[in-house]
Amino acid sequence: MSNSETKEQRREKRILDAASELIVRFGYDKTTVREIADAAGVSKGAIYLHFDSKRELFEGLLLREFRLVSRAWLDSVEADKEAGSLGSMYRAILSAQHESELMMAIYRQDPKVLGSYLHAEDNIFERAYSQSVHVRFVEQMQAAGVIRQDIDAQVISHVMDIVDYGFVSIGELKEPEQIPSHEETIELIGQMLDRALTPAEGVDREKGRAVIRRLIDEYDEILAQLMGQGDE
Repeated sequence: MSNSETKEQRREKRILDAASELIVRFGYDKTTVREIADAAGVSKGAIYLHFDSKRELFEGLLLREFRLVSRAWLDSVEADKEAGSLGSMYRAILSAQHESELMMAIYRQDPKVLGSYLHAEDNIFERAYSQSVHVRFVEQMQAAGVIRQDIDAQVISHVMDIVDYGFVSIGELKEPEQIPSHEETIELIGQMLDRALTPAEGVDREKGRAVIRRLIDEYDEILAQLMGQGDE
């Protein structure tokens, strides 16, 4: 825990940590603000110093999870000197997502976890899907010479979405013993993407990493906008 955090920031973190654990276990609908307060060791009133409603608390939790996963992605890419191709960076993001139970539930659009929020008007998923982050990522990677430019960015982005959602949802269709380890699966996905989409002349991996840095900065701005829209 950072010494620079204020008392209010530490309290908000405890609240979000407690909300994450309870909602992943029991779901959004069955988790009450009182239960979150008790688990966080704060009063119910203290929660309303940070969030106006249970919905706003949940959206704050979702946005924090998006940020944590995106930062874990960037950290993994920066730590790997071989990172920079599409496949290597996709392995990093799939691994980061797999470490988060909440993120896996988000990708599955799991009704047991997300509950009635899935059908709430102007929910954060509707707002997020209006942002073409995947497409811009592909376009930037193409501009940097990291992905072949002879395939439409929208098509590549769509295939990446299929991979994302298939990766987290396949457990609903197959028995656990039929599913290889996620490490083996992620490794093969990365190899397939590199073989299919790497330009014949190869890639400058530093240019690929630079795209990720720019994308994370852009993503942070988008998340801030999404939260702002929710407050309107």
